[in-house]
Amino acid sequence: MRGSEFADIRAFVTVAEQGAFARAANALAVSPSALSQTIRSLEERLGVRLFNRTTRSISLTEAGNALFERMQPLLAEFNAALDEVNHYRDSPAGTLKVCAPQMAIIHLLQPMLGVFQEKYPDVVLDLTSDESLGDIVARGFDAGIRLGRHVDQDMVAVRVGPDLRQIAVASPEYLSKHGRPETPQDLHRHKCINWRRAGQSGVYNWEFAKDGQWFDISVKGTLIVNDCAVALQAALDGLGVTVWTEDWMKPHLQSGRLVPLLEAWSPLTPGFYLYHPSRVRMPAALRAFIDVAKTVSMEMAQANRAPVATP
Repeated sequence: MRGSEFADIRAFVTVAEQGAFARAANALAVSPSALSQTIRSLEERLGVRLFNRTTRSISLTEAGNALFERMQPLLAEFNAALDEVNHYRDSPAGTLKVCAPQMAIIHLLQPMLGVFQEKYPDVVLDLTSDESLGDIVARGFDAGIRLGRHVDQDMVAVRVGPDLRQIAVASPEYLSKHGRPETPQDLHRHKCINWRRAGQSGVYNWEFAKDGQWFDISVKGTLIVNDCAVALQAALDGLGVTVWTEDWMKPHLQSGRLVPLLEAWSPLTPGFYLYHPSRVRMPAALRAFIDVAKTVSMEMAQANRAPVATP
């Protein structure tokens, strides 16, 4: 059906429902004369008369009544469908699919889940733990979370976490047996615990920087895993050297169970960003999720900067 034909049918159904051209014209925000011409054009195109008209009233003809009975429920269903879509636009609702690395879910999203669900109970948040760098649009996600340096240029990115620092670590027991690396190149003489991202065949190359220049090192060892948390536990068990985010290892570093290594080669880098394809007609659920994520991450950052109270 062409747009003009749909408008004519809508005009016909409105006139039949209102029982008068003046009331129907007011409902459609057109003049009575323009509406009358629309109905005449529709009758001419169909080759039948749809209304019996007098100077004081109108009524449906048999053909008009048959058309009305078929078209009224279809138009009502059409309007209901549009109202449902508008609900998604104006009120956060429906399913929101987000993928993020496991540690981003634990450290960034977990603290905001209660707040988000309380404020937006009509949104189903579908979270997928995912370490890959694949196309979120092709895989059906509404948004993703990724370290800033890995966000594609054509994406809209919103910062949801502080700068991070990835450092190499090992247990005191391991270092007492194998010595301490002083430069990234020294790692070639150590047992390194490697990990690979989901969907990638090669292992992750460890990243370091000196004088503002970043470079990566391919290290070797006797253990490769696909989960950073497993690599961390292996380091705690004295199996070798691994790399992980400093903030997330604070309890182990403070307790002395892990020793930080190569800190001079490990500057801060942009933290996590929530990213999505476009700002145009952003779903209300995604807009709400971004707002909560920004608010909670800001509160967490302020709490981390606050001085510790002393008794």
